[in-house]
Amino acid sequence: MAHYDLITILGPTASGKTALAAALAARLDTEIISADSRQVYRRMDLGTGKDLGEYSVGGKDVPYHLIDIVEPGTKYNVFLYQQHFLEAYEEVRGKGKIPVLCGGTGLYIEAVLRGYRLMPVPENPLLREQLSGKTLEELATLLATYKTLHNTTDVDTPKRAIRAIEIEEYYRAHPVDVRSFPALSSLVVGVDISRELRREKITCRLKQRLEEGMAEEVRALLGSGIPADDLIYYGLEYKYVTLYVTGKMSYEDMFTRLETAIHQFAKRQMTWFRGMEKRGIPIHWLDAALPVQEKVERVMQLMEE
Repeated sequence: MAHYDLITILGPTASGKTALAAALAARLDTEIISADSRQVYRRMDLGTGKDLGEYSVGGKDVPYHLIDIVEPGTKYNVFLYQQHFLEAYEEVRGKGKIPVLCGGTGLYIEAVLRGYRLMPVPENPLLREQLSGKTLEELATLLATYKTLHNTTDVDTPKRAIRAIEIEEYYRAHPVDVRSFPALSSLVVGVDISRELRREKITCRLKQRLEEGMAEEVRALLGSGIPADDLIYYGLEYKYVTLYVTGKMSYEDMFTRLETAIHQFAKRQMTWFRGMEKRGIPIHWLDAALPVQEKVERVMQLMEE
């Protein structure tokens, strides 16, 4: 166990990765560092699936980092994530503990595990103007022509796709050798959920979150002065529920399209994770259907091997 700097738990949405990470962290008496590109935002709770109750295990609260750290409307990115990750990582390691990295944003996880050397990318007004009339499909086709692909996850709106292309263009013109990131040794465990069970859990969870007040959450965010376009930029729940509460989409249409979008998102997550394996990051997959404690025991065995 001593040769690992980090334990990583990853998986698609609704796979149960958070419950596993929390149970594992409780067992190891350590802390969790989140790797979720949207859970960084305050007051965006139901739509991002924070499920903070899962961080309480056996009456004990498991400390977590990088959740609720920036205001809605902030354009958070992988460069900022790396900085914040290192701060949290060094804090936990300073206590003599091995952090548990947990999330489903493949880009953030890979940026940590592969030690991407990144720099902040400024806006490119000319490029944005050139791309402004293109459809999401056209933008996605253009994005796929890049070889580096530092930022492709969650690209489900033209605005996000344009930003991803902007980043790729910047890195193409500016070799990335100005910033170092420590090499970390991590055990990487993935939660593998069957497509049928994943679809069932996604639909059930979406209904539950809508019943718990996801539309009210979006109304409150809009009421606090956050522009609708900023919420739509975050995609998935915030895109479709914002369209619904602003009268641009019926409830039935919102639910159907959002449900489909989440299923497609989970599929893209798995595609990214499989790509990580091809790029040299071994992932030990555990069946999501196993009881949580059985999965914890399996991780403990992997740590000792």
